[in-house]
Amino acid sequence: MMWGYGYGYSWPMMLGMIFWNVLWLALLALAVWALIRWLSRSTRFISTKAEPSALEILRQRYARGEIDASTFEQMRERLDNPVPQ
Repeated sequence: MMWGYGYGYSWPMMLGMIFWNVLWLALLALAVWALIRWLSRSTRFISTKAEPSALEILRQRYARGEIDASTFEQMRERLDNPVPQ
């Protein structure tokens, strides 16, 4: 004897299966998001130190007293306005 409309699942069973599938997909997405966030955070500290710019080197030389103010200004002007070739 058949109770209901056939051999299929009942509505509460279907809703339960949908709920658990959505829950597992959400947990999987959360795990992937956490892994990506953790990897991007851990690789942020492994960056190589960039070379200082020419203007920064010029400022350091002026601060150490290797060049005087007029030489600093001349060289800074050349860096700001390079001569086209």
